[in-house]
Amino acid sequence: MAARSEGIAEAGGREIKVADAIARVLKDEGVEHLVCYPRNLLIDRCVEAGLRPIICRQERVGAGIADGISRSTNGSQIGVFAPQGGPGIENSFSGVSQSFSDGIPLLVLPGPAPMGRSHTPPTFSAVDNFAHITKWGCELDDPARLWELMRRAFHNLYSGATGPVLIEAIGDITEAECGEYAYRPTHRVRSAPDPEAIRLAADVLLAAKRPVIQAGQGILFAGATAELVRVAELLQAPVLTTNPGKSSFPEDHPLALGAMVNSAPKMAFAFLKDADCVFGAGTSLSRVNWAPKIPPGKTIVHLTNDPLDINKDWFTDAAILADAKLALKALADEIVGRKHVAARDAVAEVDAVRKAWETEWAPELTSTEKPINQYRVIRDLYALLKDRRTIVTHEAGSPREQMIPFWQSRTPRDYLGWGKSTSLGAGLGMIMGAKLANPDAVCVNVMGDASIGMVGMDIETAVRNRIGIITIVFNNGIMAGERLGMERAIEQYHAIDLGGDYRMVAAGLGAWSKRIENVEDFAPAAREALDVTAAGRPALIEVMAKECTHFSRY
Repeated sequence: MAARSEGIAEAGGREIKVADAIARVLKDEGVEHLVCYPRNLLIDRCVEAGLRPIICRQERVGAGIADGISRSTNGSQIGVFAPQGGPGIENSFSGVSQSFSDGIPLLVLPGPAPMGRSHTPPTFSAVDNFAHITKWGCELDDPARLWELMRRAFHNLYSGATGPVLIEAIGDITEAECGEYAYRPTHRVRSAPDPEAIRLAADVLLAAKRPVIQAGQGILFAGATAELVRVAELLQAPVLTTNPGKSSFPEDHPLALGAMVNSAPKMAFAFLKDADCVFGAGTSLSRVNWAPKIPPGKTIVHLTNDPLDINKDWFTDAAILADAKLALKALADEIVGRKHVAARDAVAEVDAVRKAWETEWAPELTSTEKPINQYRVIRDLYALLKDRRTIVTHEAGSPREQMIPFWQSRTPRDYLGWGKSTSLGAGLGMIMGAKLANPDAVCVNVMGDASIGMVGMDIETAVRNRIGIITIVFNNGIMAGERLGMERAIEQYHAIDLGGDYRMVAAGLGAWSKRIENVEDFAPAAREALDVTAAGRPALIEVMAKECTHFSRY
């Protein structure tokens, strides 16, 4: 990982052009890769500054690659995406919107809009059109403002509630002179909690008989896993996580309930239903399709760094507005200071439900049926990778629902959960970005045959750039989750049927590939894929899978 510089003075006080200055700002902020799609004048300037260009096949995947860089490093590396202006930035919308919905810091630097027409149809204004899917955006229309705008951009990327930031150059400004190099890197700003808020939160939590903690991605970006574990143990409060928050709490911990979307381990459903108090820690507590479903009637304690989250979807009995790491440390100290001893033995309760759930699902996880059962593949893949440094992610839809309950995440960012929005195909770009930022990790994406149809050509991006990822495609020949509302279309026109030999597609793009029809052949193929990817060649395993109709939902 590149170290962030303290800023570089331009030798001899020479004038510098805007494009060169932007490239050097990125270098000073520790950016290593410029994910891009031609034509953008920043590309060569960034190469000259020492950044590696990663040119994608389609812009939504490029945004996903940049997202994966930020997501897999907790924002210590910022993913930067530089598409062409006009059609390039237009095609980027779904990728940036995915990052926005998940709160991922992403810097977008589109090619310039025409001078004098940046807000005039039919010219596409990125600032106008991306306003609802960026945390902050602005036009760069004056060379003298470059240092201010880049400083504000990185401040917004590092501090507070995270999300994409966009700067749109106007006209030929990138070739304009902007004076001597005058940038100094910014620093992350954290907010400590109000002591009274900590005391009130402790009052509510210690009065609860059956508290449950719902942890979100804010724990990861704050680096607060150790503090979360301490609070959970002091309260004897079982912990479930959101999808983006998966890996924020070690799932081999005896208080772990796992992560929840529509599917989750049985423990998550049981303890959330039984709880009298839910402590949302580092989460927005949003009511969205893929968030944990909190039943009515619960007392709510909420820790967030965004004031707009509080009392948004739930009445909040106690709120803490602060950095998650600082707040959880203060809360733990408050609980210890009160000499609280939890009366509940939550560990035994969680263990009993977990064992029953594992027994119930054992036939799926050990299945030898044909077509192949996806749960067996997930189990065998986990057994192969659990002792290696691994980062895995999933695609939206069935792969996400199958993996979330049964993949045990033990260290922060070993699992990239995503999906408040469900932009099918986003996982492929994310895992490429994760591999670029974490070259020593085994990086795996699990997808279905619908999602590879949307983004599969970008496997060639991994080939060309020697990004050694493993892609597993569950090919069941059908859009399995899309039946509702299409009954006649399915009956008369087979509207959800899919077809394709994805092994051959991947081979044609230069990747190593293999098709698996018997589950006993999967583990040997996966071991072969590990050897291939260690040398920088991407690998794809096509699994001829069954239509899955059974999910861990209670």
